[in-house]
Amino acid sequence: MPTVKRMETLIAASSIQKRIAELATMIDEQYRGESVTVVGVLKGSFIFLADLIRQIKSPIEVEFIGVSSYEGTSSSGQVRITHDLGKNVSEKNLLLVEDIIDSGLTIDYLLDIFALRGPKSLRVCTLLSKPEAHSMQHKLDYVGFEIDKDFVIGYGLDLDGQYRQLPDIMKVLELED
Repeated sequence: MPTVKRMETLIAASSIQKRIAELATMIDEQYRGESVTVVGVLKGSFIFLADLIRQIKSPIEVEFIGVSSYEGTSSSGQVRITHDLGKNVSEKNLLLVEDIIDSGLTIDYLLDIFALRGPKSLRVCTLLSKPEAHSMQHKLDYVGFEIDKDFVIGYGLDLDGQYRQLPDIMKVLELED
């Protein structure tokens, strides 16, 4: 398993929290007090989702969906559901919350799946987006930060399950095996 040999701070924890407050305000303005089912995409989104929902004033319910598409630092090219929702989401406002949108393969897959479940509305909020890497067909409704194609860890983002606990988003400069 590779480990991080060198890294640098890309986005400080204080900047993340400021941007989350701004995203929550935009979400509240969009839904205008309507109930929202916030669906966190596991595992990476859990820290972002927790901080985001504490800032949202609209009534919310929280669900999680688990998906897998990464092996190490690169996408496998295939998405699979590892944990499905526990509730029917038909006629509900759904807000999918992702940690990072790279190619967009996962979010395209999830949006197609959820569209078939008959939600009242379906939107996406991501902490990070890598526009240069996008090959997706859907649009993103709320984006925290746009970043380059660099591999990043921290604030929920991982490398083979490690480094999620880092408070800042860190750019990986060098790996060692």
